[in-house]
Amino acid sequence: MKKELLVFLIWLPWLIVSCGNDDHSVPPWEWEDPPVDTIPVGEDGKPRYLWIDASANFPDFANSKANIVRDLTLAKNVGFTHVVVDIRPPSGDVLYNTEKTAKVAWLGAWVNGTYSKITRTVDWDYLQAFIDAGHELGLKVFAGFNTMVGGHQTALGGSGILFREPSKKNWATQLLTSAGIANTMDIGGDGTRFFNPANEEVQEFLLGLIEDLASYSDLDGIILDRARYDDLDSDFSEESRKQFESYIGKKVTFPDEVMEASIKAGSLPATLPTYFKQWLEFRAKTTYDFLDKARTRAKAKNSKINFGVYVGGWYSTYYSMGVNWASKKYNTATDYPKWASADYYKYGFAALADVILIGAYATPNQIYGTSEWTVQGFCSRAKNLIKGDAVVAGGPDVGNYGWDGSGSYSDAVCYEAVTSSVDAAINACDGYFLFDMIHLKLKPEKWNRVKMGIDNYLK
Repeated sequence: MKKELLVFLIWLPWLIVSCGNDDHSVPPWEWEDPPVDTIPVGEDGKPRYLWIDASANFPDFANSKANIVRDLTLAKNVGFTHVVVDIRPPSGDVLYNTEKTAKVAWLGAWVNGTYSKITRTVDWDYLQAFIDAGHELGLKVFAGFNTMVGGHQTALGGSGILFREPSKKNWATQLLTSAGIANTMDIGGDGTRFFNPANEEVQEFLLGLIEDLASYSDLDGIILDRARYDDLDSDFSEESRKQFESYIGKKVTFPDEVMEASIKAGSLPATLPTYFKQWLEFRAKTTYDFLDKARTRAKAKNSKINFGVYVGGWYSTYYSMGVNWASKKYNTATDYPKWASADYYKYGFAALADVILIGAYATPNQIYGTSEWTVQGFCSRAKNLIKGDAVVAGGPDVGNYGWDGSGSYSDAVCYEAVTSSVDAAINACDGYFLFDMIHLKLKPEKWNRVKMGIDNYLK
């Protein structure tokens, strides 16, 4: 009877919504709270993390604590043990208490097929609302923090400190383009505007924000997202050049001797620039050093807080992001001599993290396997690369890469893949990770399918 009640409670709000109320900005229920599973976290197997993107879920959560309680209850009842609530979206403004930068005033999200500006009209603490609701339900609550970002541009306009404060333009990354080096703020188009990770003012600004986040005494953990460079084309500022030359102890012809605009990760040319490997090493060191500082500052504020990082599972090409998320016990150059220097392994940051979330973003027909670009392969390979330095939890993006049922794969295939992904991921590493809550809400049968996968695991 308990199972049938849970399934009914999962579907009840969506049955009502489907009868006419599909406006995400209106709280869709005012009923009694569902029963809460009382099994304590830690006694029911490996951890299961659900990511909650700020922008996509903003129509529901920006102004409604009731909706937060509602959806965290769904998460608890299907078997998640942890939620990661995004409190610093790509704009770089925040959804928690700090005096060091601006609070989020609005975010863009899709509502009924229209990309709309969702404005926050309340002043209660967004993060604290998730902590309070999550803990009442027995969930662990982590904060997701987009790191090396300072602005975001869409059809609705630009937001974030890089758009708001022209004096901070020197914080923005300098990109290597086919026409030369250009500040990202001078390049048009939509998208996220990254900082220069090597800029010391940028680092100090971010470390202050992380300190304030860690000051939430009842927050269970912090997950740094985008703690990286924009891509291989970033950063080519004078500051980065000076730091690189200091690192290798010689002057270089910059950028020609370190990088060419035509070089793309995964398709490296036979002949590479003279200092290309050392340049990748320097970038990985820059990220490593920042994460070391961030962990130290967060733990100084709250010694009990978990410190973690999200990364993409495609390690073979993730060097493009200036990131080595493996253990120092893994010698990257052994398997990847084309791009990894003999010292690249020194900047593997796995031991700096308590938990590493792995984006195992394969398509719905690539659940099982041993290679990259399968869910199972991403997770098993990450487990091997991290070598016990951190808890490893991996899993799929169940709304993109063909998971939405509108492209190459039917809803039936996607639903089955959701269930199978739990088995493939959680048994290949230390836990399960699903991105994102919005994809469960948009196709609510996925709630039931992930519950089936978790129930199968717990049997």
